[in-house]
Amino acid sequence: MAFPYMEAVVGFMILMYIFETYLDLRQHTALKLPRLPKTLEGVISQEKFEKSRAYSLDKSHFHFVHEFVTILMDSAILFFGVLPWFWKKSGEFLVFFGLNSENEILHTLAFLAGVMFWSQITDLPFSLYSTFVIEARHGFNKQTIWLFFRDMIKGIILAILIGPPIVGAIIVIVQKGGPYLAIYLWAFMLVLSLVMMTVYPILIAPLFNKFTPLPDGELRVKIENLASSLKFPLKKLFVVDGSTRSSHSNAYMYGFFKNKRIVLYDTLIQQCKNVEEVVAVIAHELGHWNLNHTMYSFIAVQILTFLQFGGYTLVRNSKDLFQSFGFDTQPVLIGLIIFQHTVIPLQHLVSFGLNLVSRSFEFQADAFAKKLGYAAPLRAGLVKLQEENLSAMNTDPWYSAYHYSHPPLVERLAALDEPDKKED
Repeated sequence: MAFPYMEAVVGFMILMYIFETYLDLRQHTALKLPRLPKTLEGVISQEKFEKSRAYSLDKSHFHFVHEFVTILMDSAILFFGVLPWFWKKSGEFLVFFGLNSENEILHTLAFLAGVMFWSQITDLPFSLYSTFVIEARHGFNKQTIWLFFRDMIKGIILAILIGPPIVGAIIVIVQKGGPYLAIYLWAFMLVLSLVMMTVYPILIAPLFNKFTPLPDGELRVKIENLASSLKFPLKKLFVVDGSTRSSHSNAYMYGFFKNKRIVLYDTLIQQCKNVEEVVAVIAHELGHWNLNHTMYSFIAVQILTFLQFGGYTLVRNSKDLFQSFGFDTQPVLIGLIIFQHTVIPLQHLVSFGLNLVSRSFEFQADAFAKKLGYAAPLRAGLVKLQEENLSAMNTDPWYSAYHYSHPPLVERLAALDEPDKKED
């Protein structure tokens, strides 16, 4: 008797839902606490705390509903054989238009078109509610309904333009890869990721946001001086109009080798009135670069990607695996989907491990900024960002350890203060 892979996958999905819901309940309880953590008393105003608490609880309630609907739909799709039914219908759709359903690339693209349509329809109510009810209620949403749908349409058009060549290439590689399939797939994805990292900020991101050079002034001079002192090859310094969609703030950098760029959200500049606070946030980001965190993360992702493709090559010809999910044939894309579902337990463990590493990197980047003399402004900047973004002030330690890639504010401030206490 064949192993019931599908039943095992659905069972684990439900078990993980129960476990993560338990963590969500712990976090919800922490969010309901009526007082600030002692570390933040006198640092965060009571008014900001109440606003943060209300915002976090609203998002938590929404999360419970969204996750319940998601696990219900995902389990039903697998358990009731919706995937093989939809694969069959996509083939019939091709035949109806006089196309060859035996062509796996065309069949796969028809299948993906239907999946994209379905996901847009099912995700739309949640996206609308999150953006125009929750985010708007708490003063974050700045986009109009027209801008929302314009972004969605642009995303669909990009998927239609970019997706088919990538899907076609993957199918051909799998069909002709032979014993070196894992290497070929990994090499293709590596090249694709490098191309996208180059193309996205230059050609794609400007379709959604406006990037303008940071105006001359004290902030620009201080960031350029900081970059120069660290030998960071800063080529361009941009401000992005994040305020057209949300009042949340951020900053990031990108680019290869000696062509680095830094992008500041206009909301970050607006919220951190003190120039030193913005520079301290950039010092933290430059700490990631100086300590090679980006390179280590990239290498880790490549190793994990190669291991995943290696695992896929071991199971892609398993008839029992495909039959367990209701398939008589073994399409490449379906094999990848099924494999992703079967390695969910490992994915959760890997995700947890990567979060631990990421949190460690954040502490190291904070320490780097502190060594440069930015401890006080970084502390003030982190508090300001926590306040303005209405981030959760109280967090459950289990929930935080499992979900957060960045340490909670309380832990970051304690780490920044600890060396000073030792010196005293």
